[in-house]
Parts: sequence; C-alpha cells; structure tokens
Amino acid sequence: MKKWTPCIILGCAQFVMVLDSTVMNVSISTVVKDLDTTVAAMQAAITFYTLTMASLMLLGAKLGDVWGRRPAFVIGSIVYACGSLTTALSPNITVLFLGWSVVEGLGAVLVIPAIAALIANNYHDQDRVTGFAIIGATSGVAVALGPLIGGYVTTYLSWRYVFFGEVVVMAVVLAFVRLIPDTSQPQRIRIDALSALLSAAGLTLIVYAMLQSKTWGWVLPKNSPEIGGVPINPLGLSLVPYLLLAGGFLLWLFFIRQEALVTRGVPPLVHVSMLSIKRLRSGLSVLGAQYMVTAGVFFMIPVYLQMTLGYNALDTGIKILPLSIALVLFSVVGTRMTAVWSPRRIIRLGQLILVVSSFILLGSVSLDLRSFLFAVGMFLAGAALGLLASQIGNVTMSSVGVEQSSEVGGLQGVFQNLGSSLGTALIGSILIASLSSSFLGAVESSDLSSSTKQLVATSTEKGVQIVPVSTVDGIATEAGLSSADAATLTTLYSESQVSSLRASFLALVFISALSLLFSKNIPTELVRRKPEEAAGGDRAASGTAT
Repeated sequence: MKKWTPCIILGCAQFVMVLDSTVMNVSISTVVKDLDTTVAAMQAAITFYTLTMASLMLLGAKLGDVWGRRPAFVIGSIVYACGSLTTALSPNITVLFLGWSVVEGLGAVLVIPAIAALIANNYHDQDRVTGFAIIGATSGVAVALGPLIGGYVTTYLSWRYVFFGEVVVMAVVLAFVRLIPDTSQPQRIRIDALSALLSAAGLTLIVYAMLQSKTWGWVLPKNSPEIGGVPINPLGLSLVPYLLLAGGFLLWLFFIRQEALVTRGVPPLVHVSMLSIKRLRSGLSVLGAQYMVTAGVFFMIPVYLQMTLGYNALDTGIKILPLSIALVLFSVVGTRMTAVWSPRRIIRLGQLILVVSSFILLGSVSLDLRSFLFAVGMFLAGAALGLLASQIGNVTMSSVGVEQSSEVGGLQGVFQNLGSSLGTALIGSILIASLSSSFLGAVESSDLSSSTKQLVATSTEKGVQIVPVSTVDGIATEAGLSSADAATLTTLYSESQVSSLRASFLALVFISALSLLFSKNIPTELVRRKPEEAAGGDRAASGTAT
C-alpha cells in the first residue's frame, strides 16, 4: 500500500481537476440563472478555463523543472484553491471568469505537468502503466461522480458548495504532500519569455477565433465587431480566418524560436524535436482528439437535457451516469488488456467504439428522448474513453526518458486542454450557429404573419440565444405576440434546437472517425513487466512444473 501512497495523493488532485469542469457543465442552466448571464457566456468561461491551461501548460512544465516538481505541485495547488474559493463566492460572470477560467487555470498549469512527471519519476515498467491507469481511473471516477455530485448539490443546495469542497480537498492534499518522493533537482535555467508569449498568444487566437465564429461567421461576416460604428471585416471577410492565420503564424514563430534557442545552446521552453518521435506525436494527437470529443459531449448533453427537455441538474447527472460508469470500468479493463493486447490495438478498439457511440447518440436526439438508445450511446462512449484513458498516458510518457518527463507532461497537458478548448468552442459554435440558421429559416417558411416574422428577425439580429424551450412562450407573449403565435414559435424553436444538436453530433462523428488516422504510430508491442516480476513468474512456473 505504501508504494501507491504517492499515486493516491496525486490522484486526489487529479480528481479535483476533472470534477471541476464536469460540475460546471452539468450546472450550466442554474449558473446562467443565478448569475443572470447566458449560455454563450458560460461557453466562453468553459472554453477559456481549458484555454488558460493549454496556452500556459508548457510554461508550467518548465517552472516545474526550475522549482522542482513537488514544489511546483504545491504552489499550483495553493493557487488552484484560491481560484476555487473565488469561484464559490462569485457574484457575477466576471468574477466567476476570473476565479475559474483564469486563477484556477493558472494553478492547474503547475499541477497537471507535475502529476505526470511525479508518476513517471516514482514508477517504472508495469508499475508505471498501473500508475497512469490509476490516474486515468481517478479521472473516470471524477467524471462518474461529478455530474451526480454537481447535480445533487446544485439542485438541493447550491453549485457554489462544490467549489468550497474543492478548497477542502486541496488543503488535505497539501497536508500529505510530503509523502510524495521527488528525486528531481531544481535546475538553474532561464525561461524564455518570448517563447511563452508566442505559444500563449498563438493558441489563444486560434481558440478565440473558433469561439467567435458563431457570432462573426466563419468566412463571410455576420455580426462583425465595430470601431466607431464601422464594422471590421477586412476585404469583406469575417475576422475569424484572419485570427486563425495569425495564430498559426505565431505558433510557427514559436517553433522557429525553440530551434534557434537549441542551436545557441540555450534551454528552450520545450524541445520541439521531441515531436519528431512518431510514438509521442501519435499519442498526443489521439489525446487531443479524445478530449475534443469529451468536451463536446459534456457541453452538448447538458444543453440538450436542460434547455430542450427541461431536466434539472440532478436528472442530467443521472442521465450521464452510464458514460461515467463505463469510463471507470473500461479504464480498469484496458489496463488488464495490456497483458495480451498492444496499446495500438486497445486504442483503435476504443476509437471505433467512439465512432459507433457518436452515431447512436445522434440517433437518440429527439423532442422525446429515446432513453434506451441514449443510455446505450452514453455507455459505449464511456467505454471508448475508458479504453483510451488506460493507454494514452503511458504511451506518451514512455516515449522519452525520465529527465524529459516534465516537458512531455507539459505537452500532454497542452494537447489535453487544447482539445477540450477546441471541442467546447467548435462544437458550441456549430450548435449555436446551426440553431440560428435553423430557427430563422423555420420562422421564414412558416405561416406566421409578416409582422411576427419581422419582429423575430429584429430580435435575433445578433444571433439566436440558447434558452430553455419552456421559456419561449413567455418571451413571445411579453413581446406582444398572440398565444397562437407564441405556441408556434415554441414548436419551431424546440425543433430547431434538436436539429442543431444533431448537426453538432454529426461533427463529433467526423472528429471521432478522423482520430483513427492519428493512431498509426501507437506501439504495437506488449508492455513488458519489470525483470524481477518476470523472474518471479518464471520461478513460480518452474515450481509448479516440478
């Protein structure tokens, strides 16, 4: 048991990191009402939480090398707890954004790479596989309990108590942190500020562009930002493609900068040459795609259940439970399978199941939830994510030596959180953009009077907001529409929500299928046991034979 004490402590920190986002997702409608904000604003907060981590994760990993991995873990835990407390006390979306999206994110950029590096440093061979599987299973437990804890607390108490609880858990983790051995020595290296700025700015521009695509349009401008009343749409195009190009250019400059620093003998923020390792590159790509799908699912499902069907937070958590249970179960199953199957075979099985589950979920979305089909889809999605979680951590961390584990832990955190950011931003933007086009098209082709159509068009000039279907009738009545027109608008809006959700699930099917291409260079050999374990097994077999 003593051997696994460090893993258990680190797992508790990992539990809080994962619990945090699942609670916020399942509590979307309640937080929107409590803080008098919108689903779009919550989408931005969720996106920027993971974006903060993605953009600064490399810096956090490098600070772990400078300060030492356990000290970085301690500092990050303290910052994270302060962010949780701020979030719990937030009176409006601005303070929540600061506490959750920024401060908690800053703490996580120190904690997450440190967890990966400390696991890699304290365990080897099959123990390392088990260690990362425990961390993966802990994440699964958080995913399993997060919707239930968040749903129960949000429904019967307040979502704020979850964040107060996180402060308590992080305090307990800090109380036992000395039980985590850390053989790493602080390094006297200078962190290149320009590298940190280039990577953060590049990633931020790319994710922000996707987030704003629902408002500004992907290519042709819709509701462009204005300066002095003049729309900003260079050459008649939306700002989105320009921001994507600018972000890509900054990341290219970042890569050039890292290579130049290595040539001069100066430590880079990250050795980009590691990305030439096919095994590592493949593992990180699969990880990014996995979290992109996960974030998309955990954003869409609560919106569907709460806004379209009128479920409360607890009922939403119960509906998500099949995914959560399967994720935990198949994290364990995936670890056991390493004795007979290679990591690539297990990962590809998980990816194929993910594609199937996305199709099933697509078919389950309707105005009257097809509960059995939905439950099967969620269970299979959890099974797929569990199989992936059981392998990816070890595949990436075992691609390099222990001395580079902190850097790889940073890269792992970047791809994990960048995938989450892109998943929430992209899928959320598709959902909202599809809702606008579907609803306005349905209104235009309906039998509603011209004056009603004009009123709807004027009210939705800047896009159609995601609101609970049950409130549409009241909104229409307050706008002066007749009860018959209000009922018609409610029907059109609910149908438009369902069609936009289907479009979003179709995008998830595409992403899930595309991820199969990324697993080409995942290892095909079985994970070996430690020499002493193998010798012990041989002796036992010999004794049995005699």
